Amino acid sequence: MSHSTPIPEPDVYLDDPNRKPLELDFAARKGPAIFRWLTVAMEQLIAAILVALIISVSANVIGRSLLNQSLPWADELARMLFIWLVFIGAAAAFARFEHIAVDILVRKLPKRGAYTLYLLQHLIISGLMAIMLWGGYVVMTHSTGRTAILGVPWNLINLSLVLCAIFIVAVALWRAWQCVRLIRDPLLASSSDPDHGAH
Repeated sequence: MSHSTPIPEPDVYLDDPNRKPLELDFAARKGPAIFRWLTVAMEQLIAAILVALIISVSANVIGRSLLNQSLPWADELARMLFIWLVFIGAAAAFARFEHIAVDILVRKLPKRGAYTLYLLQHLIISGLMAIMLWGGYVVMTHSTGRTAILGVPWNLINLSLVLCAIFIVAVALWRAWQCVRLIRDPLLASSSDPDHGAH
C-alpha cells in the first residue's frame, strides 16, 4: 500500500518567514502606522481610479459604437487615470511585498545572510527611487503645459510618479533599518515584543 505525500499549504511557497519582520501587518497593526494608513488610502484611491477608468473607456466605446462619434476627452482622461493607477498601484504593491521576486536564495540562507540580502535590495531600491525623485523634480520644474483637450496641468499627472517614489523610498529605508537591526540580533525576528517592527 502506497502512502500519498500530503500537499503542503500554498503559504509554504508564498511566504518567506525571514520576511515577516519587514512586512506591514495590517491585521496585527505592526509596522509604522503612517505606512499602513497610506497603503489603505492608496488602495481606496486605486479602486476609485479604476471605476473612473472603466466609465471613461466605456463612454468612448459607446460613443463610437452607438453615436458614431468618438469622445476625445475620454481618451485623454483614460490616459491620465492609467498613469495614476500604475504609480499608485506600484507603491501600494510595494508596501504589501506584492511585486514579483525570486526568493529561492534568500529562503536558503541563514538569517543574517537573508537580512543582508534584503538590506542590499532595499538600499538599491532607495537609490533608484532617489533617481526617480530627482527626475520627477526636474520634469515638474520645467513643465508648465496643460493637456490638449481637458486643459489639466501636466504637473498634476507627473505628481503621481513623485508621490510613488517618495512612499517607496520611505518604506524601503524603514525596511533597510529593520534589516540592520536583524543582522545585529537575528533573534529579534522571533521576538514576541509587541512593538517589534514598529520602530
